[in-house]
Amino acid sequence: MDLDAYTAAHRDEWSRLDALGRRRTFSGAEADELIDRYQSGATDLSAISTSVGSSVAGDRLSVSLSRARLRFTGASSNVLSQIPAFFQLQLPAALYRLRWIVLVVALATVVVSTLFAVWALNDPQVLANFGTDAELRQVAQHDFVDYYSNNPAASFTGQVWTNNAWLAAQCVAFGIVGVYVPYLLLQNAQNIGVDAAVLFHYGQGDVFFQYILPHGMLELTAIFVAAAAGLRIFWAWIAPGARTRGQALADDGRALFTVAVGLVFVLLVSGVLEGFVTPQTWPWPVKIAIGAVAVGAFVFYMVFVGGRAFRAGQTGDLAEFDAGARQLVAV
Repeated sequence: MDLDAYTAAHRDEWSRLDALGRRRTFSGAEADELIDRYQSGATDLSAISTSVGSSVAGDRLSVSLSRARLRFTGASSNVLSQIPAFFQLQLPAALYRLRWIVLVVALATVVVSTLFAVWALNDPQVLANFGTDAELRQVAQHDFVDYYSNNPAASFTGQVWTNNAWLAAQCVAFGIVGVYVPYLLLQNAQNIGVDAAVLFHYGQGDVFFQYILPHGMLELTAIFVAAAAGLRIFWAWIAPGARTRGQALADDGRALFTVAVGLVFVLLVSGVLEGFVTPQTWPWPVKIAIGAVAVGAFVFYMVFVGGRAFRAGQTGDLAEFDAGARQLVAV
């Protein structure tokens, strides 16, 4: 191929393609022309690349084709412009869909942890399995409280925040396997029950609630939400309804991973409470009231703001264009 001659022969066509690609609005005829010239230009670029490889003319044509392609395929919206919609519509709608599962998970955790605590308190042999009398006494009278003040508040906040956010993400990501979330919840309930049993056994039951409730109400609620999202994704695979399993997993996976992103911010708040409020020497009603306000605000956001978004047609999923086609069709 004589590249100079080929370029001269198609220069006007490529110039027109470039001019159309720079426009923002089109008439019907101009839109059709853009697509026709894009297809013709793509053929020309293929011929140039095959015959002479990389060239200045080919690179210029490639830029014009890229610009033209954006005109009829569209470009994603600015990320910053999506933030308000995420917090006002997508996230609360996704949370709202989980409200009943969250309630069931919370009740199950309370029941299981209570049973573990009662079992350990009423059977000294069970309690002895977790340490000697001296070790358990050290936990009840010193370690449990000191845990919240052994490190600087800022670093402690960062540590518990990242740990809990990672845990929440795992609940959503691995929920599909069906066993990970129940195992994690059982382990968490057991730990709570054992801690309660140890402190109550040594007369520190009030300390248990004073140091758990200020941050724990919000923190545990966030973990329950993450667990509910994972279970919902698992159920989408088991019982997809009218959708195929692939469609059900794609729809609920996209929508509910929104929850994992949102819980990062919720767990940041609980981390701040755990690092800066829980270890304070303030009166315990004040600290618990702060925790109650935080979890109340989150529940309001999930139920009332989420309900409004859900009734408006939101599910937490991406918009149809961003999510892509549900299935391939021939036209």
